[in-house]
Amino acid sequence: MTVEPLPRALCLSGGGYRAMLFHLGALWRLNEAKLLPTFDLISSVSGGSITAGVLATRWPELDFDETGYARRLDLVADDLHRFAGRTVDVWVVLRGLLGPGSIADRVAAVYARDLFGTRTLQDLPDEPRFVFCASNVQTGALWRFSKRYMADYQVGMVPDPTVPLAVAVAASSAFPPFLSPLTLKLDPASFQTRGRGPLFVAPYDERAILSDGGVYDNLGLEPAWKRSTTIMVSDGGGHLAPDPRPSRLWPLHLLRVLKLMDSQVRALRKRDLIAAYRAAADPHHGTYWGVRTDIADYGLAETLPCPLDRTTVLAETPTRLAKLDVRRQRRLVNWGYAVSDAALRRYVFPVPGAPGTFPYPQEGV
Repeated sequence: MTVEPLPRALCLSGGGYRAMLFHLGALWRLNEAKLLPTFDLISSVSGGSITAGVLATRWPELDFDETGYARRLDLVADDLHRFAGRTVDVWVVLRGLLGPGSIADRVAAVYARDLFGTRTLQDLPDEPRFVFCASNVQTGALWRFSKRYMADYQVGMVPDPTVPLAVAVAASSAFPPFLSPLTLKLDPASFQTRGRGPLFVAPYDERAILSDGGVYDNLGLEPAWKRSTTIMVSDGGGHLAPDPRPSRLWPLHLLRVLKLMDSQVRALRKRDLIAAYRAAADPHHGTYWGVRTDIADYGLAETLPCPLDRTTVLAETPTRLAKLDVRRQRRLVNWGYAVSDAALRRYVFPVPGAPGTFPYPQEGV
C-alpha cells in the first residue's frame, strides 16, 4: 500500500461514552482555535469513532467561516449528548443472546437508527480523511475503514468501499468480550490487484472477523504515524484500578486480564509518543492530552479550574455505552475542553491566557 503524506492528524482514542464526550470537549476547543479544517487526517478507535463518525456526518453542515471557525459545531454536540442519554450495551447484549443476529450487528443497527442513517463510507467528506480503526482478529492486524479504501495489509485493499458508516463504527467500537466480534462479508473480486497481502486467500478474503480498534491501538495512532508529522492525540481511555482481591471465576478473571493488557498497551504507546515528541531527531511533533492528565503538569500560569480529585472522578466513568446523566455529560465535555486547551497552549500555539469559561459554565468539572 502506498503511504501518502497527510501532514496534520488528530487521533481520538477509545473509552465508550466517557471518551466520546471528552473528545467533544476537545473538538470544541480546537474549533475555537480555528484548527478543525487544518487536519488532513482524523483517525479514531472505539468510543472516539462515534465522535468522529458524527463529526464526519455533520461536516458539510458545520458552516465554516473564512477563518476556519465552524459556526454549527452545536449539531455535533446535540447528536452526541442525545446519544449519551440512552443505554445501548445492555440491551443489545440481551437481544443478541436471545434473538437472531449477532450483538455487533445490533449495535450497528442502533448506530444507523440514531446517528448515521443509511450513509456509507462513500458519504464521508474527501477532506479531512476520516479513518475508523478496527482490529482483525484473524490476522492480528489493524483493519482500516475510510472513503478511499478499507484495508488490512495482510490481506489487501478494497478501494472505494460502500460499507455502511454504522457498520464501520460498530466494528471499531466492538468492545470485547460483550460487543465483539463483528463479521464483515467480503467479495474477493473487490480487492485491488496490486498490493494484495500474503493472506489474500480464503477465508481471509471472504470475511473479516473484527473487534474493537483499541485491541490493536487504543490511541488510533497507527494510521497517522507513517503519514503525519504533526499529531495531536486526545486520550479518553480508561485506567486499571488496583484490586486486592481479583476474582478467580474465569469470566471475571478474564475480563480483568483483558483490562490489564489494554492498560499496558495504551501506556506503552503513550510513552513512545511522548518520547518521539521530545526527541530532536524524530520528525513527529504535536501534543497529547488525556482524561487522566493532571492539568498542572503543563506548567501554565493560568488554566481553567480543574482540581485533580474532580477530574479523576470523571476519568473513572465506566467504559460503557450506558446512559450518563446530563451533568456528568457536560462535565466530561468541560474537562476535554480545558485539558486540550492547556495542551494546545503549551505545545502548539502561544496564547496568553486560558479561555474565560467552560462550554457549560454552571457544571464545571
